[in-house]
Parts: sequence; C-alpha cells; structure tokens
Amino acid sequence: MTVQSIKRSFALLRALALGPVGVTELAERVDLPKSTVARLLASLEEEQAVEQTEAGGEYRLGSGLIDLAGSAPRGRNLVAAARPHLLELAESLDEVAGLSIIDGRQVYYLDQTESSSNIQVRDWTGEHAPLHAVPSGLVILAHQPERFIADYLAGPLEQCTSWTMTDAGELRDRLEQIRSIGYAWVYEEFAEDLNSVAAPVFEDDGRVEAALHVHGPAYRFPNPDDTHDHGMAVIEAARRLSQQLSD
Repeated sequence: MTVQSIKRSFALLRALALGPVGVTELAERVDLPKSTVARLLASLEEEQAVEQTEAGGEYRLGSGLIDLAGSAPRGRNLVAAARPHLLELAESLDEVAGLSIIDGRQVYYLDQTESSSNIQVRDWTGEHAPLHAVPSGLVILAHQPERFIADYLAGPLEQCTSWTMTDAGELRDRLEQIRSIGYAWVYEEFAEDLNSVAAPVFEDDGRVEAALHVHGPAYRFPNPDDTHDHGMAVIEAARRLSQQLSD
C-alpha cells in the first residue's frame, strides 16, 4: 500500500468515526472519487477495519479496530471496554444496546449493537440527542452537579415528540426518581415508536459521563411486566463496566 493510500484510508476511518455512511456520501466527505473509496473500503473490510451495517448498506468502523483499541491500557478506550457488555445486554433482552456520553447539553451515541430481529432499529451511532429526551441523557443529567442541572433546566428544552417532557419542575422530580431507582425509561419521547431504558456508568470519583441503554420498537419493547427487570439488567451491565473501568 502506498503512502497516499494509507493517508486516504485514514481519512475514510476518521469520516466513519462520525457514524455509518454510504459510499457516495463518504466519497463526498473525503473528496475522493467514488471508485477509489469503494476500492479502499474493500481492502479495509478484508482487515475488519470497516464493516457494512447490512449487505449493500452503509459502512461503519469494524470489529478489527475495536480489537486494536482494546489492547490499549484498560479504561482508556470506552468503546472497546463497553462492547462486550453491550453484546451481552442485546442478547439477554433481545433488542439493540448502545453506549453514549455527555456532550454539552446533549448525549453523543458512541456505539450500538446490531439487531437480529426482522424489524430493524435505526443505528444512532454518531448522532446527538437532547439530555432530557432520552434515558441515557436523563441518567447522566441526574448525576451532574446541581449547578449544571439548574442551568440545563433553565435553558431551552426541545420538544422532540408530543410525549417529550419539557416542564422543568417535572423534569427535576424525574431526575430525583432516577437517582433513587438507578435507571430511566423513555417512551417515545425522542422518536415516535421507540422506547428505551438506560443506566449510568460511574467514574472512580462518582462522576457520570456515560450511560448504557437498550431500545426497541414501542409495539414490542418493553413487555409491561418486564420494565423493572430490564432496568435492573441495564444497571448490572453498567455496574460491571464501571467496575472494569476502575480496576
């Protein structure tokens, strides 16, 4: 591989770090011919540096890069550390699991597992969402310093769907409840027909800047009888990840 090819390959990987994308859009992002991008992707796919979300679909960073990242000092790479816990959650709850971190007044989705169901859930990797509209954002917000919470609730609270809670007083009560029970459910508040549950990932000093979540189509997730059990499952996965990161 020439130096030019290496540079171009890294340009593709940096672009894919922002989230899954198709060949055409990827070529536009890196300002390269589509044929060149397709050729480089084929080579990167052979090395498992990239993978397709589905046959003929968008490309994203592959498991090969996660394996390499996992060789870094423990706790230095959150995605590599969280991936096994996400896969276990996805298998046990039979829905997709994801990892997110705080980014200002939003959460940023770092990773998401695939779904084995015929009814697919959108991959949110590389996208943002308001803290108050998604469970991962709520569990992170609930554990922020009081000044941060007050400033956030005093700011604009986006109404994502007709079910989004935007009343500051109600949100403050909700955050208190989340701190008490340890997890949060959101029912179609960020996207219609999508329900989600999340739990916080704690740092050594008690800070929370990341969360694990599981989401699925509202018509099947959750079974009303399983809401608490699902919440506890996510809490346990987040607890194990927190412990791993602190070791």
